[in-house]
Amino acid sequence: MKFFTKKIKILAIVLIGGFASYNFVADNDKFFEISKNIEIFANLYKELNTYYVDEVEPASLMRIGLDAMLESLDPYTNYISESEIEGFRYMTEGKYNGIGAMIKSAGDNIMIAEPYEDSPADKAGLKAGDVIIAVDGKVTTGKKREDVNEILKGYPGTEVVLTIQRPGESKDKKITLVRDEVKVPNVPYSGMVSDEVGYVALTTFTRAAGKNVADALQKLKEENPSMNGIIFDLRGNGGGLLTEAVNVSNVFVPKGEMIVSTMGKVKEWDRSFKTLNAPVDEDIKLAVLIDKNSASASEIVSGVLQDLDRGVLIGQRSYGKGLVQNTRDVGYNSKVKLTTAKYYIPSGRCIQGVSYKDGEPVDIPDSERTAFKTRNGRKVLDGGGVKPDINLDKNWDDSVIKGLLDKDMIFNFATQFVLKNPTMASIDDVNFDDYNSFLTFLEKENFTYETKSEKELKKLKKTAKEEKIDSKLNIDFKSIEDKIAAVKKEELTSYKDDILNLIEKEIAGRYFYKKGKLQMGLKNDKEIKEAVALLGNDSKYKSILKN
Repeated sequence: MKFFTKKIKILAIVLIGGFASYNFVADNDKFFEISKNIEIFANLYKELNTYYVDEVEPASLMRIGLDAMLESLDPYTNYISESEIEGFRYMTEGKYNGIGAMIKSAGDNIMIAEPYEDSPADKAGLKAGDVIIAVDGKVTTGKKREDVNEILKGYPGTEVVLTIQRPGESKDKKITLVRDEVKVPNVPYSGMVSDEVGYVALTTFTRAAGKNVADALQKLKEENPSMNGIIFDLRGNGGGLLTEAVNVSNVFVPKGEMIVSTMGKVKEWDRSFKTLNAPVDEDIKLAVLIDKNSASASEIVSGVLQDLDRGVLIGQRSYGKGLVQNTRDVGYNSKVKLTTAKYYIPSGRCIQGVSYKDGEPVDIPDSERTAFKTRNGRKVLDGGGVKPDINLDKNWDDSVIKGLLDKDMIFNFATQFVLKNPTMASIDDVNFDDYNSFLTFLEKENFTYETKSEKELKKLKKTAKEEKIDSKLNIDFKSIEDKIAAVKKEELTSYKDDILNLIEKEIAGRYFYKKGKLQMGLKNDKEIKEAVALLGNDSKYKSILKN
């Protein structure tokens, strides 16, 4: 224990000394507060580990403290331990060492959600829907997805044995996989959606995103001389490297164009980024698709193209992440990813949401957002994300669709479909329209979901009971419950087309991976149809981009 106490004292001295190396001369009071609180923290940590009634794990206790401290700042400032470096590498480089499969929690179980094409998982025959019972003989039931994911990662050439339970089979299977470097393409699909309109999807801003988008566009141009419009899909793209946001913008805008500026506390780190290369095409008509999950670098690119009146944005308001993160080494192969600046796009606006609830940005009404001007003088707003030029509402958040996705009903139905149809010759053969079979599946699975109205009604009933007036309101409560039930039943009919589209996409992904899912999604995508119509209407396209 003396050795442990000595280590704590050394830690405090090192930390205080580290802070002293910064230029705190101009702010002695702040330096004193920092050094004082570091010493208090070190002493408290020592006392807990020495005298607390139950045995505590020092590393776990410290991790809880670190996470709680960083969570009080913003959702993007995080501690990355040595064991999490592979996940960080995937987010920045688009590759990592492991088995090459996305996993998900399914109740107490861990399930394969998507094996990546040509990955070790794919080559070993793992399929979406397989339940991972054990990893190297260690049971996974009740384990967190993140913990199992870390076990599955490892050095290329090392083996890992999975015990899986495959739907439709009575016996568990043991599958040995050899880990390898897994590369996940950031442009999984590009192609033509009409005779004159091309399509490029970018799923993440990992390294070479700009080059890959440029290559995809150039290839479409060469193979389709009549192409005069392009749909650039950033829906669901959570961002990535800021430099790649500049490179992607450069595909469509001229060399020397100011793209983004960053400003933070350390003025020496403030930077401005301009395009450095000639564009692939600065004139082709451009429609950019965004949604509420388009964030960070996606918002830089979509915001830049809007500010420069280079393209028309279609979809829903984006996420609202106008912050820049940098990583700093903190010892023992660990890093801290911390917010160091806000970014500003050509109009001068920052699209950052100003507050968060449960890790999500709080919606800001337009009346509270500051107005800026695009190059052509169009009005655009700061804060709370990028607002599209053509807004297409997608009210899934509180509908039956959210319930189906949260309960994995569409995922599980696709698994049953593949069991009955083990092969599919081509993406053109994927055609699902038997909605009644899906409704039967929901009945068999006893599918239920809770709407926001039902949650609020529960709170009201609880309050009424506490106030002892619930007996007087029971008839009213019952009437409201019946009406909500009727609306929920109607939703399965009113959202039929959207649900069928989601089922087809999930089925296509089982046979043709991420590329197939995207390709199938184009067939009945309302936003794609809107974009194709817009790009085919020169006068409307130009009128939107003019003041």
